[in-house]
Amino acid sequence: MATISIAKKHHYSHKKAKEVAEKIAKDLRKRFELDYAWVGDHVEFERSGVSGRMLVGKDRIALDVKLGFLLTPLKGAIEREIHLQLDTLITDDKPAAGKAAHARAPHKKS
Repeated sequence: MATISIAKKHHYSHKKAKEVAEKIAKDLRKRFELDYAWVGDHVEFERSGVSGRMLVGKDRIALDVKLGFLLTPLKGAIEREIHLQLDTLITDDKPAAGKAAHARAPHKKS
């Protein structure tokens, strides 16, 4: 059995971080037919050959996935896809303050 462990930092309130985790869980359900359920600050998910949990912490989202025997050869590809999806969802939902910092007025020409 192969294991994938990934943690990504975030700068959200706890409530907003849980909303992002919910988006991730819904995406997993839609794409991979995983069942999931919230248990406190954890999302537990599973389907045949895959199980895991996602923890929503104060400043990070951590994901631990256990792959069954048949999916073990695909560990690298699955891990890359998880990184990509987490990066996309966390980046797409950056706090407004972060977006405002990038939208500064252009510099005046001298």
